[in-house]
Amino acid sequence: MMEFKTIIYEKKENVAWITLNRPEVLNAQNNQMREELVQALEDARDDENIRIIVITGAGDRAFSAGADISEFPKLAPSDFIKRVGRLRHYDLIRSIPKPVIAAVNGYALGGGCELAMACDIIIASENATFGQPEIRVGVIPGGGGTQLLPRLVGEKIAKEMIFTGKTITAQEAYRLGMINKVVPKEKLIEEVNVLIGELLKRSPIILALAKIAINRAMETNLNEGLKSETDLFELCFSTEDQKEASKAFLEKRQPVFKGR
Repeated sequence: MMEFKTIIYEKKENVAWITLNRPEVLNAQNNQMREELVQALEDARDDENIRIIVITGAGDRAFSAGADISEFPKLAPSDFIKRVGRLRHYDLIRSIPKPVIAAVNGYALGGGCELAMACDIIIASENATFGQPEIRVGVIPGGGGTQLLPRLVGEKIAKEMIFTGKTITAQEAYRLGMINKVVPKEKLIEEVNVLIGELLKRSPIILALAKIAINRAMETNLNEGLKSETDLFELCFSTEDQKEASKAFLEKRQPVFKGR
């Protein structure tokens, strides 16, 4: 297993657990954490035994309070070109053909909010807080906030949140359609494990095709999206898992998927 200084990376059966581990600074993302996130995500992506990825934060106070602001005074535009790992973890999460779950405990602000939004499903504890407060430190969101937030909550709410830097509660985020579920703090991981159990019953290759199709819906127009969906739907029928799912349904039994 790889060794990391700013994250905890664990593999438990078919699940990769990534825990942001800088609780003393509310799991703020410095450059080292971003690079380690990329390494862990790539490893989970390439491990055929891993079917689901979970990202959470160490401690009760924060999932991630965003970027490590102490690095900001030293940064220049050229630094973002030199530092390959700086923003790549957001893109990786969306492109990995496996479900990625955010288990949000406490603050999910700035880059932390963007990290959660990049995930496929967000389950939050009742004490979670979401927001894009970058304007307060003289920047705009740089990890997808200006692109993902409007798609989730609508243009007007997104502009208000980004222009003012205001934060919202987990309940409000749920009401706006930004997250999937709000649970008591002590039930967060239990609820994540329930979801993991449901996803492990599904074919990993069909889940991958579904993720690709939905992502394309967010990235293209309706006609192109429908064409892509048709192509991916047809591709399902080339898989062994589709045949097994159909047989299992007709035989009234649980399918046994091979991921191919």
